[in-house]
Amino acid sequence: MEILVLRHEVTVLHRQVHRPRLSWADRAVLSVLARGLPAVLRAHQLVTPGTLLRRHQHLIARHWTYPHRKIGRPATDPAVVALIQQLARKKPSLGL
Repeated sequence: MEILVLRHEVTVLHRQVHRPRLSWADRAVLSVLARGLPAVLRAHQLVTPGTLLRRHQHLIARHWTYPHRKIGRPATDPAVVALIQQLARKKPSLGL
């Protein structure tokens, strides 16, 4: 398991010259592989237990965040408004 983690870290580092930027796929692979390592070895990896916990909290927060919706009644279609105004002009006795 340790060799798999190290190999994946090396491939990530080979792709980059500056600070390593992990993709979601890299993070997922390293997270899964890091679970199989002893705690002593996990502390020295690119993905530390604190990082895993933060990512998990972020995923849970994204899952339970509801989309922003407009509050109140939806706007009436302009075609319907025009039709109502046209009918009101033709029959003013309706009181519209």
